[in-house]
Amino acid sequence: MSQVIAAISTAPQPGAIGILRLSGDGAIAVADRVFTAVSGKPLADTADRRLVLGSLHDAQGRMLDQVLATVSRAPHSYTGEDTAELHCHGSLAVLAAGLQALFAAGAHQAGPGEFTKRAFLNGCLDLSQAEAVIDLIEADTAEAAANAAGQLSGAVRSRIDPLYDRLAGLCAHFHAVLDYPDEDIDDFRNSEITEAVSSAQADLAALAATYRRGTVLKNGLDAVILGKPNVGKSSLLNALAGYDRVIVTDVAGTTRDAVTEVLKLGSIKLRLTDTAGIRDTDDQIEAMGVERSRQAAKRAKLALCVFDGSRPLDDADQAAMAAAWEAEHAIALLNKQDLPQQISPADLPFDWVIPLCTKTGAGLDSLERVVEELFPLDLPCDGTLLTNARQAGAVFLASEALERAAAALRQGLTPDAVLVDVEEAMELLGQINGRTARTEITDQIFSRFCVGK
Repeated sequence: MSQVIAAISTAPQPGAIGILRLSGDGAIAVADRVFTAVSGKPLADTADRRLVLGSLHDAQGRMLDQVLATVSRAPHSYTGEDTAELHCHGSLAVLAAGLQALFAAGAHQAGPGEFTKRAFLNGCLDLSQAEAVIDLIEADTAEAAANAAGQLSGAVRSRIDPLYDRLAGLCAHFHAVLDYPDEDIDDFRNSEITEAVSSAQADLAALAATYRRGTVLKNGLDAVILGKPNVGKSSLLNALAGYDRVIVTDVAGTTRDAVTEVLKLGSIKLRLTDTAGIRDTDDQIEAMGVERSRQAAKRAKLALCVFDGSRPLDDADQAAMAAAWEAEHAIALLNKQDLPQQISPADLPFDWVIPLCTKTGAGLDSLERVVEELFPLDLPCDGTLLTNARQAGAVFLASEALERAAAALRQGLTPDAVLVDVEEAMELLGQINGRTARTEITDQIFSRFCVGK
């Protein structure tokens, strides 16, 4: 018997609709104690997934709101238990009073992610699907949402489960031959394990290769704007953001600290940092900003190095170039194309040089195309891109375990020694979907959820 839990499942702010959610044995009976249908028919006699109009009452029996109620009975519900939802108007006061009424009627406060945790424990979702729920809630681009929706539908499971089953079958065959020598079981052959390990390694490598693109899709690309003072770095950030995110003046050294904006460039989400202009300075605060600019470049996947095309290159430009080359990729932006030019693209030793004008927006479309070329997402995103760090870590460690198994095979070790690493890989793959997950892994995952989901 699971106790009845209740929570507000909508965002903690006024809105058109607010939802009170219940789950557990007796959830429908608890909802009936605070809800009266216009028809006079109790929710206990209502068909599943049918909206019923009625009144929500507070703990003192006063009418709070006209609402719609719906129930879903086990096992055909999100949690796999009896569930009920009360769809109210989105007043925070109504929702709070309604929740208190549910507590008075016998429900308990749901913890973070407890509804989804129950769905996992009842076999309605695996761990990768549960994590996809978080990703779907937090998605801030359509592409990220589409990929999370694909994972919620089982895209990760469909790639991991066959691998797990293949390795489990291999280990089971070996132990069966070892433990039951008198049974009519086919002999265990080294070629069998060699083929299975090689095939699993190839599949894991293909899955691991999607993680780089997946992290860009989910978390965005760490990018930094570099350049000497007054070349148009802050103007570039404002142009890409679509509003005046940072102050722009003709005074050199206006930007003294890093300013970060999350924005979208084409299909790519950028965490774009505008930095202090790189130059030698006696100003201690500005010098600290310059050093932060250099450190930001070292951490960045992409550096946008801005040059003032209307002025010749100087030592400060050279210093900005050196900082840009610390990033994984660097693009040169030859700004101020509306003025007479003293620098040509050939003067800049970058693989990509884009003439642009932050004042008019000319050239920004070329920047978008180059960034999408550098970091292709292989759209459409259907869940096949690995985006979760925990899952990717398990894939990488499983791949390493299989590499040790392959090395042991090449060295001529006996199957029992080889299968130690195979079983470790199997355990790691099982953790991804929760087939062999430890309790602490499960608790860490659901602690990230909001209450009510």
